[in-house]
Amino acid sequence: MSPEPKLKLLSPGEKLSEHGIVAERAIHGDIRWAINVMVDGQRIHRVIGRERDGVTRSDVEKAIEGLRTKAREGRLDLPVRRKNHPKFAEQAAAYMKRMEEIGGKNMKAKRQHIPTLLIPFFGAHRADRITVTLVQDYVKSRLSAGLRQATINRELATLSHCMRRMAKWGWIKPEHVPEIEKGAEARKPITVLSEADATKLMAAAVEDRDPRLWLFVAFGLNAAMRHSEILKVRYEHVDYEARRIFIPDAKAGEREQPITLALTDMIKRQEKKDGAAADWLFPSQSVRAKGPHRTNLSKQFLRAVIRAGLLPSKVTPHIMRHSAITNLVKAGVDIPTIQKISGHKTLAMVMRYVHVHGSHIDAGIAVINKAFPVAITR
Repeated sequence: MSPEPKLKLLSPGEKLSEHGIVAERAIHGDIRWAINVMVDGQRIHRVIGRERDGVTRSDVEKAIEGLRTKAREGRLDLPVRRKNHPKFAEQAAAYMKRMEEIGGKNMKAKRQHIPTLLIPFFGAHRADRITVTLVQDYVKSRLSAGLRQATINRELATLSHCMRRMAKWGWIKPEHVPEIEKGAEARKPITVLSEADATKLMAAAVEDRDPRLWLFVAFGLNAAMRHSEILKVRYEHVDYEARRIFIPDAKAGEREQPITLALTDMIKRQEKKDGAAADWLFPSQSVRAKGPHRTNLSKQFLRAVIRAGLLPSKVTPHIMRHSAITNLVKAGVDIPTIQKISGHKTLAMVMRYVHVHGSHIDAGIAVINKAFPVAITR
């Protein structure tokens, strides 16, 4: 029911409160408008006026927006003695609640980082007093506990997002968001599949009891797409003529993903098999599933890896992406084109593959190739 009909049902002495707007009907029937909201960590309860004086709900909404604007600009005109500075623990908990409500990304990591790591360390401090030095102390404490820099960087990413959202929502001022720098991570060697191993993997995927595993592997080797991106593909986003797939929520933003002719044909055959009413290429298999499409095929992929006689510790779904990008580099495809195919946000990310597998590396090492003129007998 909209606010207006609800107001008409108010009896003398009753109140109606929605979104911080309070309407109270007086004994003589008039409506008194007031606000009761949190602005910049402060509880503000203020009477705006009466209906008989021409005050409307719109006036109350404007009053609230005016207070929030002042708060963002640092001009909130409440007495200093009434200002209440919430601690990080309180606002971090509120951040988590809002992120759950709006369906934020990487919630699994946030649920782990916020309550068990960040609140215990930063919780007693004011949210607008989290300094660079304090963040550095957190990093030192985690390093001393034996954590890897890569793990700590993921935690810092959560802290950074939390602080930036607090500023965006007007809980703290933008200048109170500290510079959070991540430490250098030890780079892992890029493992790729040989042509022979890729062939074994494809054959093993076809033999698996999961009817979609072969298609998942086909995507990985033919499009260099990420695990999650593959499983979110919908038939309506596939352009068979242009051989493109529209990815609306990729890691680096929406993009048009080029695909091979072979993969295009495989998708077309699968759609014909699924029928005109089909939507997702990897639909959920259970009515108890949380979403309309599958979210992980790691277990099924592991079965194929073992069946193919490959090492599970080295061959993960992401290895297919590494292999596809490496093959592009070895084939001499230019860097901007590889970036267009891989969906990397920056050229620097692609250059890592070039530095390791570029054809210029092989040409360069050949220059210093020296063989001994005589046979070695000892």
